[in-house]
Amino acid sequence: MTDRLIIALAQVNPTLGAINANLARARDVLREAPDADLILFPELFICGYPPEDLVLRPSFVAACRLAVEELAKDTASGPAVLIGLPWRDGEKLHNSMALLANGRIETLRHKFDLPNYGVFDEKRVFDPGPAPGPIAFKGVRIGVPICEDIWTEETCETLAETGAEMLLVPNGSPFEQNKDDVRLNLVVARVTETGLPMVYLNQVGGQDELVFDGASFVINADRSLAWQLPMFREEIALTEWRRGPDGWHCLPGEIVPLPEDEKETWEACVLGLRDYVLKNRFPGVVLGLSGGIDSAVVAAMAVDALGKDRVHCVMLPYAYTSRESQVDAEECAKLLGVRYDVVPIKQPVEGFLAALAPLFAGTPPGITEENLQSRSRGVILMAISIQFGAMVLTTGEKSEVAVGYAGLYGDMNGGFNPIKDVYKTEVYRLASWRNSLGRVIPERIITKAPTAELRENQKDQDSLPPYEVLDAILEGLVEREIPVSEIVATTGYDEALVRRIQHMLYVAEYKRRQAAPGVKITRRNFGRDRRYPVTNAFRDGR
Repeated sequence: MTDRLIIALAQVNPTLGAINANLARARDVLREAPDADLILFPELFICGYPPEDLVLRPSFVAACRLAVEELAKDTASGPAVLIGLPWRDGEKLHNSMALLANGRIETLRHKFDLPNYGVFDEKRVFDPGPAPGPIAFKGVRIGVPICEDIWTEETCETLAETGAEMLLVPNGSPFEQNKDDVRLNLVVARVTETGLPMVYLNQVGGQDELVFDGASFVINADRSLAWQLPMFREEIALTEWRRGPDGWHCLPGEIVPLPEDEKETWEACVLGLRDYVLKNRFPGVVLGLSGGIDSAVVAAMAVDALGKDRVHCVMLPYAYTSRESQVDAEECAKLLGVRYDVVPIKQPVEGFLAALAPLFAGTPPGITEENLQSRSRGVILMAISIQFGAMVLTTGEKSEVAVGYAGLYGDMNGGFNPIKDVYKTEVYRLASWRNSLGRVIPERIITKAPTAELRENQKDQDSLPPYEVLDAILEGLVEREIPVSEIVATTGYDEALVRRIQHMLYVAEYKRRQAAPGVKITRRNFGRDRRYPVTNAFRDGR
């Protein structure tokens, strides 16, 4: 029995499916923390989280087990390890944590409460384990509830009742705005109920639409915050624990301030974009820089994520592109220091119009001609991507994505969208915040009226209500899923307007099904959280 433990918290960034690379990173951590008694890794670290249906491949599960068995050999003369992996036990497949010590896998604990809501589908691929008991390590009884196991009372209560002296919780908890406060309140509740100190260790890094923000922390039994690790970056923290008359206590360590508001959202978008590009091995990104707010913000995020040398901006002007927009786009590119090219689209647009002229004879011009401009731009950007290997970034924000104010196969072309889950009003706030760190977006881009410039004197508000109105309606329809009648009652907006926005939201589902993935920022992102049918005749009160 010991009265002192050094527990290393490995807030690290795995790459999903890169089992050997994740094994190598785990070995790096062992070398970085040779004085630790125990190193705690995040949930399913060896394979990355969430593995989705990949975990149904027997060869994948076998490779994960082999990697963990190899890592276990390193514990013969070094720190013990608690690491996450998928574990096959007969016909059952578990989301598990393995204790590696003395050169072997000493014991396992399986996740009991499998989440099946929002972005989570664990009941689809995993079997729940039995109610877990504590693990004996150096005479200390350690409870290891896994992520969702602490979101209800049962598992922690069971561990406390069966003699656990502390709770070490590995997590794969995705970011959403203000979730750090939710986690802290949850952990304080479990600590209060059990009387046990708790380590909350979270994964960090981007995985497709999800960003894992880290922000790991330690709460003592007296509900004091002993450690707070940073958001959005790796950190190895050596926490020191002492046994006293009232049980185990973590000595005070570093309390890192966490970003808030626009800084938090910006850093989440940047990390999600960076990891999507790097983990998928793209050499860089290319995007259309229109002189508008959305593409300027995405360009700035790309530079922050990848550096200016890996970002290529292209202005694609046509007859309706104002001189003002061309000047603003060029200035933005200069401020960011990126490569900037101008590729006029007059010839391809007029070529399409000429080819279609016999078919369109006698019909009035309209949205088709506008969409040809957008789609010509999309074709050119994809051609640049294919020729040079850079991934196209698409730049539509959540307000436009919600109501379908974007051209499928045109400005929706691309491999990733860092602002897909950011409403338009917040895009403006993000631009102003980023400029507060150093001007990278011309002020006129922030202050001028938004426009797609697909026809003479066009403004977004020709087709949409002001964005502060649109976003308030969408917040009710999307984030809160409240009835049209309640939105009308609480906002005072015209019922016909709210119904029109609901209709636009529903009929644009087919576009969203074909849209590029983008960073999850809100509680209800399109795709993983909010899953609506394309064919949908329902409307409130109809």
